Amino acid sequence: MRYCINCCIHLLPNDLHRQCFRCRGPNHNNQKCPVCKEESKIPLYTDSKQMKLLAVLEVRTDHSESWNGVFCLRKGKLCSLIFGLIIMTLVMASYILTGAKHGLLLIPSPFHYGAFTSNPSLMDNESLSDMKDHYQPSKMNISYIKDYPSIKLIIDTITSKIEFITRQRPDSEELRKQEPHMFSVIPNKFLPNSKNPCWYEEYRGNTTTDPYATNSYALYSTRFRTIFDYLRKVFWNHLYHYKDKHYRLRCLPHFYIIGQPKCGTTDLYDRLRLHPDVRFSAIKEPHWWTRKRFGIIRLRDGFHDRYPVEDYLDLFDLAAHQIQGVLQSEAAKEHGKMNNIVIGEASASTMWDNNAWIFFYDNSTEGEPPFLIQDFIHAFQPNAKLIIMLRDPVERLYSDYLYFASANKSVEDFHEKVAESLQLFENCMLDYSLRACVYNNTLNNAMPVRLQVGLYVVYLLDWLTVFNKDQILVLRLEDHASNVKYTMHMVFQFLDLGPLSEKQEALITKSPASNTRRPEDRSLGPMLPTTKAILRDFYRPFNTKLAQVLFDDAFLWKRT
Repeated sequence: MRYCINCCIHLLPNDLHRQCFRCRGPNHNNQKCPVCKEESKIPLYTDSKQMKLLAVLEVRTDHSESWNGVFCLRKGKLCSLIFGLIIMTLVMASYILTGAKHGLLLIPSPFHYGAFTSNPSLMDNESLSDMKDHYQPSKMNISYIKDYPSIKLIIDTITSKIEFITRQRPDSEELRKQEPHMFSVIPNKFLPNSKNPCWYEEYRGNTTTDPYATNSYALYSTRFRTIFDYLRKVFWNHLYHYKDKHYRLRCLPHFYIIGQPKCGTTDLYDRLRLHPDVRFSAIKEPHWWTRKRFGIIRLRDGFHDRYPVEDYLDLFDLAAHQIQGVLQSEAAKEHGKMNNIVIGEASASTMWDNNAWIFFYDNSTEGEPPFLIQDFIHAFQPNAKLIIMLRDPVERLYSDYLYFASANKSVEDFHEKVAESLQLFENCMLDYSLRACVYNNTLNNAMPVRLQVGLYVVYLLDWLTVFNKDQILVLRLEDHASNVKYTMHMVFQFLDLGPLSEKQEALITKSPASNTRRPEDRSLGPMLPTTKAILRDFYRPFNTKLAQVLFDDAFLWKRT
């Protein structure tokens, strides 16, 4: 609706307004004009304050007055545009200056945080990929903890709650009750003339029976079918015949490379398998102890049928055939030659991943798992040897993020995910013990980055409750990268392997590094300095304890 600027009378559709001429004179009084008094004014609300404004355009009948109206319109629009640009500039300047002050120029995150869910019953019959649903939204936004001082308060809260309490080790009878089938398959004694733990098991199948027909590794993965096709062809050639019965040689690993992910375990595996006395499982990382025996194929897919222990033992059949060849050789029969071939297994999840316990074991220890992976390994192999490769946990986390993040990777996104994960970890630590939070499946699946994997000392102390210290070799990736020959000699000595020729040693120590950072990930550059400072603060108390346990200050990672 348009109005005359002088008398507030409605303009007619044809823009003619002759009534206006009678009130244009100097004697016109708005208070006395009947039209001006009775016409309603336009209310305008600005910042919650009501204002009365008259409409602004008067239409003139002559040419010059029409141009004045148009000029007024254009002038109004121009003023509004200039005013809007000024406000926008001030807002942006304030945002940039504030962000520069803290070293954080980030977009506010859409994530919200809620209280840590402690009730295991809420997770029954749900897939692991849905665990984030247990963290209900709250009013707190990530933008609240984006600057360093606020995040430092969160880290201080976490640090104040840290307690390294020795866990209670379960007895063997409790373990048997949890896994009766496993104890019925694996004997408590092994062949005395083999360095590697092996035993003979009666095979009840016939010549038409496929020994690997039900193996879950072969059924669920096309990658492994070629391996099992070969095993089927040679299986009958390696059966041992005694008193009209058939026996197959079964073996467990002599040593385990148990962790950690993104710490050089693949490179160590690739070099170690070149040693003539070392064999590995047919699959580099079976993840049987931590995942497959619980029916976890991929975490996002939830649970499938559990892989029985026989499926795991099948993975060592290739190595068992070679060990059997040594045991049945003429030298072994006549002179009692000892088998020195040893088998290794290199699942980098073995040290830390106990996420499935809550679905299979009764929770009677206030959120802490009553049984851990190492309890069962020790029950069957009290003399097993364990190798751990570690690196600066700050750099490990960034490498982990670059490797596993699928899209939109950036240093800013990494910072956001670190901040969110710290908030979630703090929520847990306010109500639960350190061990309960570290092994909590819900929390670990909700955190966008795997902070808990870098808490090395928590896992190491739990392994030391069942294994002796001289059964565990702990290496640093930084040392391995700078002097491969030295670290490999440490491993050879630890495993008591035979001597190598110069050519064999050169092949092992001079081969290029395995599983290095991808070119597209290198282009992202290092993490933000603020992110690194935050993570250094978070991991510091754990690194300090680790250095104390290992009597080695190199594990403080002060120079990296």
